[in-house]
Amino acid sequence: MRILFVSLGCDKNLVDTEFMLGTLREAGHTFTNDETEAEVIVINSCCFINDAKEESINTILEMAEYKDAGSCKVLVVTGCLAERYRDEIIREIPQVDIILGTNSYEEIAKALEEVQAHSGQHYEAYKPLEGLPEIKASRSLTTGGHYAHLKIAEGCNKNCTYCIIPHIRGRYRSVPMEELLKQARELAEQGVKELILVAQETTLYGVDLYGEKSLHKLLDALNEISGIQWIRIMYCYPEEIYEELIQSIKRNKKVCHYLDMPIQHISNELLKRMGRRTTKEELTEKISHLKKEIPDITLRTTLISGFPGETQEMHEELMYFLNEMEFDRLGAFTYSPEEGTPAAEFPNQIEEEVKSEWRDEIMELQEEIIFDKNEEMKGQELWVMIEGKVDAENAYVGRTYRDAPEIDGYVFVNTDETLMTGDFVKVKITGAYEYDLIGEMIV
Repeated sequence: MRILFVSLGCDKNLVDTEFMLGTLREAGHTFTNDETEAEVIVINSCCFINDAKEESINTILEMAEYKDAGSCKVLVVTGCLAERYRDEIIREIPQVDIILGTNSYEEIAKALEEVQAHSGQHYEAYKPLEGLPEIKASRSLTTGGHYAHLKIAEGCNKNCTYCIIPHIRGRYRSVPMEELLKQARELAEQGVKELILVAQETTLYGVDLYGEKSLHKLLDALNEISGIQWIRIMYCYPEEIYEELIQSIKRNKKVCHYLDMPIQHISNELLKRMGRRTTKEELTEKISHLKKEIPDITLRTTLISGFPGETQEMHEELMYFLNEMEFDRLGAFTYSPEEGTPAAEFPNQIEEEVKSEWRDEIMELQEEIIFDKNEEMKGQELWVMIEGKVDAENAYVGRTYRDAPEIDGYVFVNTDETLMTGDFVKVKITGAYEYDLIGEMIV
């Protein structure tokens, strides 16, 4: 059957989508990007915050129209929304034929076969949030082939008061190292040059399997795989960043000097209310230590504005901290009260207008910081991975080690040379925008 996939939410969800694509491909199905041609439509949904939930629901309703029109024969919903709101989906959207929970997506080919064989039959699969899906098929990459995400663990044990993830993804489960190395070698053989390590939290990798944090050992092993040139680490909880990991980043040449370290806030009172396990003082010390050990490290963070009980003074304290620390990359999001989480019931909920105002002030400050940092990059020579060509110009767009795909900035490379996506070229930085750089290829 011709299948259309819609993958929503995070890069961890995207990995699940790529495994489902591989499973269906090996079962003999084909794929299309045209909704009007699709006999099967699969939505891999997200519900992390309210905006993501609304996007998922609206997408399902939009795709249900093709089922009503008769062009789509089977409508499938998988992922976080399917795990969290299965009863509501069944009740409110009868066009949905198949619902698969977050730990059951391996059944997608079987589910489709069952529904095909028994017209009108509804199929659901929800496994306990324990263990990991057993996927035998190779992934079908959707990222262009030159980079890929490697999901090293599933679930989370942190239980932050604002987060629903442990309820819809389960407790922390590491993927065995031999399985990850097998995946990485297969990806390298397919031409992947950059591996991006993802999980709800990467820094705890291996604790459940090996009795100790083992991300540094995984990095050591991945560094030896031929063909891989960059290894990037995302989603590191600051309190779990440990010395052996830092030293592994330093000694392994393929590991980018880049860390994504969501801190959410720095007010000790607010951090405690969030259920975070660190303090402003510890964060300051950790950031200083990272910069001392790895002077050219790029630090990315994520913040929540307008968490219940946040005051103007707390916001100003955060702004001062950001001005002092000068993060290289930063994203800020307004707090979203999620039903079933403790924070949704907290007193002193903040008005949406105030949340947005504080977020905008954070991002305006960050824009100034990153522009100044980009100005300082002029004259430097950096390796750039080419992402594509700029239409009608002798220029290409690419990324340095300082930039993760989709979320960070780009380098616009001027050259008369013919380059291909995935090529690595040496570039001298000549100019700067608010978030992006301009450079010339060094021949």
